[in-house]
Amino acid sequence: MSVLTDLRATERAAFGPQDRKAAPVQPVPTAAAVLLAALFLWGVSRVAPTTMVLTGALGLLLGFTLFHSRFGFTSGWRQLVAVGQGAAIRAHMLMLGVATVLFGVIFATGIGLSGDPRGYVNPVGIGLVVGAFLFGVGMQIGGSCASGTLFAVGSGQSAIVLTLFGFVVGSVFAALTFPFWTFVVPQGIPVDLSTVFGIPGAVAVSLLVMVLIAGATYVVARRRNPPPVERPPSAAGLARALRGSWPMWVGAIALAVLNAGVLFVSGQPWGVTSAFGLWGAKVLQWFGAQPENWAFWQVPANAKMLAGPVLADRISVLDIGIMVGALFASGVGGAFLLHKRIPWRIAVGAVVGGILMGYGARLAGGCNIGAYFSGIASFSLHGWIWGVVALAGTWVGLRLRPLFGHTNPKPVDSLC
Repeated sequence: MSVLTDLRATERAAFGPQDRKAAPVQPVPTAAAVLLAALFLWGVSRVAPTTMVLTGALGLLLGFTLFHSRFGFTSGWRQLVAVGQGAAIRAHMLMLGVATVLFGVIFATGIGLSGDPRGYVNPVGIGLVVGAFLFGVGMQIGGSCASGTLFAVGSGQSAIVLTLFGFVVGSVFAALTFPFWTFVVPQGIPVDLSTVFGIPGAVAVSLLVMVLIAGATYVVARRRNPPPVERPPSAAGLARALRGSWPMWVGAIALAVLNAGVLFVSGQPWGVTSAFGLWGAKVLQWFGAQPENWAFWQVPANAKMLAGPVLADRISVLDIGIMVGALFASGVGGAFLLHKRIPWRIAVGAVVGGILMGYGARLAGGCNIGAYFSGIASFSLHGWIWGVVALAGTWVGLRLRPLFGHTNPKPVDSLC
């Protein structure tokens, strides 16, 4: 009982006081978000089937959830490495655990609205290691991860628009160097834990690893005595559902359920970064370039994607939905804010970090969502390896952050 009491006390101490009230609703961004959401879903319905419209609606909910829970991948890894604060990592494990169980049920039953559901199971090879490391470095100097970039752009954070630009540039370069990473560098093989252990066994093994990781964060916290995590402003009572920060565990469960919803509706899990390469290729075509002649865009599935409209691309629909959903969430929460001035070092870091993440995600077969979140929930070994290597990249990225005008949490901070 004393151990359980100690754990509860440690968890309570992981978060600072909830003493800031949410600002009033901002009518202009809120109304703009409602209008954009309606136009967005209408546009998708004109070029894609009903399942894609439902996927767009799930994207809106993902953006809403990401903003209100301020669910941090970049900040979570930074807090763990810098000061030993593992609250966000424990939320990751809760999210992964719920998603793993839900994915297991969907895979076992084979039920979905878009045929047989398929997870993200990617090769374990050199590209995974190099790409995940670059992503880990990039998200610290760029100030955000893939999902964080989208919801930050939607909520008006101007600097992160530069990170998104870097993501697109990096993804274009990754497509350009596709032949090297595909035909010169050894590819490795995909390892599906559900094939090795069966679905029930893979769920059990995955959950055991998650429990061990969560337990390890408590050990680290006892040794390093980290400062608590700062809580964003929030409304009280029922209004908190729309106008305040959610507890991290609520965001974790909601994101897991929504990812399972994406798998059920669209046939594959949530992903983010493949759309950035498509957007970059479309822009190049507008300027007269011919990326369709690149080896990457001659792969049949990629060629079909490039030939079609953006609103018919599943990942693009999710990404756009996330940005619009975050715009609505920030408006009703009184937190929409356009930054009028961006220090030049932060601007450079945003672009460089975005390029590293865009390039790294393509090499690694995904980002913090497609590889880490959806990969682990799909029972792919590459998801776990991605997380470990990205954590190593985070360690390097923390040492580079001051060069780009960022600060890191310190043990003497009152909040991190």
